[in-house]
Amino acid sequence: MPVPWFLLSLALGRSPGVLSLERLMGSQNTVHCSPNISCHLWDGDVLCLPGSMESAPGPVLVPTSLQTEVVLKCPQEADCGLCVRVDVHLAVHGHWEESEDAKVFGEAPDPEPGDLDSAPLQSRVVLSFQAYPSARCVLLEVQVPATVVRSLQSVGSVVFDCFEAALGTEVQIWSYTQPRYQKELNLTQQLPDCRGLEVRDSIQSCWAALPWLSLSADGDNMRLVLDVPDEQHFGLSLYWDQAQGPPKPTWQRNITGPQNLTLNNTQLVPCLCIQVWPLEPDSIRTNLCPFEEDPQAHRNLWRVTRLQLLPREGWRLHSPCALLVEMVLCWRAPDGSPCQPLAPPLFHMNVTDNQALELPPLVQGHPNLCVQVNSLEKLQLEECPWADSLGPLKDDMLLVETGGPQENRSLCALERNGCTPLPSRAFTRAAHFGEQLLGDLQSGRCKQLWNDSSGMLWACPMNKYIHKRWVLLWLACIFSAAVLLLLFLLRRDRGKVTVRARRALLLYSADNAAFEHLVGVLASALCQLPLRVAVDLWSRRELSAQGPLAWFHAQRHQTMQERGVVVLLFSPGAVARCGEWLQAGMPAEVCPPHDAFAAGLSCVLPDFLRRQAAGRYVGACFDRLLPPDAVPTLFRTVPVFSLPAQLPDFLEALQGPRVPSAGRLRDKAEHMARALQPTLDSCFRAAGSPGAGCGTGPGAGLD
Repeated sequence: MPVPWFLLSLALGRSPGVLSLERLMGSQNTVHCSPNISCHLWDGDVLCLPGSMESAPGPVLVPTSLQTEVVLKCPQEADCGLCVRVDVHLAVHGHWEESEDAKVFGEAPDPEPGDLDSAPLQSRVVLSFQAYPSARCVLLEVQVPATVVRSLQSVGSVVFDCFEAALGTEVQIWSYTQPRYQKELNLTQQLPDCRGLEVRDSIQSCWAALPWLSLSADGDNMRLVLDVPDEQHFGLSLYWDQAQGPPKPTWQRNITGPQNLTLNNTQLVPCLCIQVWPLEPDSIRTNLCPFEEDPQAHRNLWRVTRLQLLPREGWRLHSPCALLVEMVLCWRAPDGSPCQPLAPPLFHMNVTDNQALELPPLVQGHPNLCVQVNSLEKLQLEECPWADSLGPLKDDMLLVETGGPQENRSLCALERNGCTPLPSRAFTRAAHFGEQLLGDLQSGRCKQLWNDSSGMLWACPMNKYIHKRWVLLWLACIFSAAVLLLLFLLRRDRGKVTVRARRALLLYSADNAAFEHLVGVLASALCQLPLRVAVDLWSRRELSAQGPLAWFHAQRHQTMQERGVVVLLFSPGAVARCGEWLQAGMPAEVCPPHDAFAAGLSCVLPDFLRRQAAGRYVGACFDRLLPPDAVPTLFRTVPVFSLPAQLPDFLEALQGPRVPSAGRLRDKAEHMARALQPTLDSCFRAAGSPGAGCGTGPGAGLD
C-alpha cells in the first residue's frame, strides 16, 4: 500500500491556516455604531423570544445583513479566549403613512415644519447567539435621526463586542427586531481551534490539548503513535465521518502516556477519522481524517461496500462512507460475456449508508439482472442481487421495447455485439429465432421486467428451442464419434499412433538478441514435429524465480526421466564459455540472470566426462555461423549436426524410435529449412552493424 504519510508528523491534523486575531482587553460587552447613529446595549441578557411577525406601521429600522469576526477577549494578558464580534447592518423599510386627503387626491403628505427633526426613528434589535451547550440573547437600542432616513436605504451598522465561545465549536447567530417586522437573519460559523491560532500560547485550554500524532508503515499495517505526557490522560476514538447524521464510532479507549496502536490496512477507508481529547470536563476534541486522499483506502472502501436487495424491489447500499454514485441496471448472459448496461442510469446521487433506493418501474426481478455502481466515471461494484433468491443465470433472451404508439414502437434482442432488431436477417442467434420470440411476446410467454415511459424490458426463455435441437445434437455427436473412431483405427493399422511426443530441452548461449530470435524460430519449428520443447526463452518468469542453475537442473532431470534428449546449440559464445569451463572449472564472469547456458554446463559436463552422454545428448550448430569442427572435442562424442544442411539427420536423431517415414521426414525438414533460412540470412545481413549480427556477443571474435 502506498504510504504518503510515512514518518509524517500530524500535529493535531492539517492546519487550516494561521490566524492573527485582534485582542480585546477586559471582560465587559460593548457596542459601538456608525456616525449619525446612536446605540445602547441593555444591561444583562434578555429572553430569546422572537414572537410572531407584525406589519410595520410606517418606516422601521431593520437589520439587513450580518457579519462576524473572531477576536481574542483577554481578561488578563496571558489568559484569552475566543470571542465572536457581530456587525449588524441596518436599513429603513416602509413609508410614512398618508393622510386621507392624500389617499383621495393622490397628493403627497405634507409633513409639518419641524417633524423631521423632532421624530427620530428608533428600533430594538435582538442578537441571539447559540453555541452548544449554551445560548444567550442581547438587546440593542438604535436611534437614527429623521434627517438621514430614506426608505430602503442603508443607514449604517452596529457592532457588538462580543459573544464568547469555545475553540472549534459551531456557532449560530440570529438577528431580528422587537417587535419583529421581517424574517430573522441567520448566520452559521465554524470557529477555529488550536491548530489555526497564531497566539495559542495565550489560550490556556490549548496548553494541554496538543497531543502529537504520527502515522508510519508497520509491514502491511499502519502504526499510530500518540505522544502524550505520562501524567496526562486522554481519550482516543476511531470513527467514520458521515456526510449526514452523527459520526459512527468504531473503536474507543482511554489511554495514559505515549501509545503505539496498530491499524489494519484493510480497515482503512477515506472517512476513517481519529479523535483525541484530554479526559477533563468540557475538554477540546481534536479531529483529523488522514486517509481522505489515499488510493488504498478508496480501494478498501469499495471492497467492503455491499448492495442489499430490499422487499418491494428496492436496494440499500451498505458502505462506511458516503458515496457519489451512479447506478445502472445491466444484463448478464450465461455465456460469460461482460454484463451489458441498460440505459438510462437509475440514480446519480450522493448515497449514504443504509439509504433505501426504490425502483418503481421494476415489475419483477430476474437472476440475470445485475446492478453496476459507478463512481467518478469508473465501475466500482457489480452485483446480481436476485441471483441468491431466484437461482443461477438463465438462458433467456432480453427484449428491449422502446416507448411510443403501438404502430411506432421498436423491438430488439440484446446480444453480446449489440441489440439486434426483430425481425432481422442478421446471422445471429436472436435473428434466427426472431419469429418465435415475437410469437412468445404476443402470446404472453415472456416476463415483463421493466416498464416506464422510456420503454419496457422482457425476458423470453430459450430452453424450449434448445430442447428441439437435442436430436440433431445427439446425431452430430454420434457421427463425430464414429469418424474419430474410424480415424483412430486407420492410424492404428498403419502403426502411426503417437502415444506421447518426445521431450527436447534446448541449451544455448544467449550471445545477442538476433541469435536468441534464431533459437526461438528453431524451437517453434520443432514443436510442429511434434516435440515437447523446453527452452529458457519461454520460461523467463520461472527462470528468474528459481535461478538458472535450479531451473536447468529440474528441466534436465525431467527430460532424462521421460527418455528425452538435450540439444546443445553451439555458437561462438557457447564455444568460448565451454573453453573457460574446461580450463578454469568455472565461468570467467557471473552469468546473466536469464542465461541458463553457463549455469547448465555444471550439469552437462559430468555426463560427458563420464562418457554417459550417448543417446541422451545431441549437438547442433548453424551453417556459416560455426563449423562443426569448432565444437570442443569433448562434446563431439555425440552427433553434432550443421543446420539447416543436416536437418533430416537432426530430426531423425531427435525423434528416436518414433521416426516417421523417410518421405514425411524430408517434407518436415524442408519446411523447417524454409522457416529458418530467412532468420539466418537476416543475422548475417545485420552482421555488418557493430553488435547487431549473430556472430556478435560473448566470444564473437573466436577463430
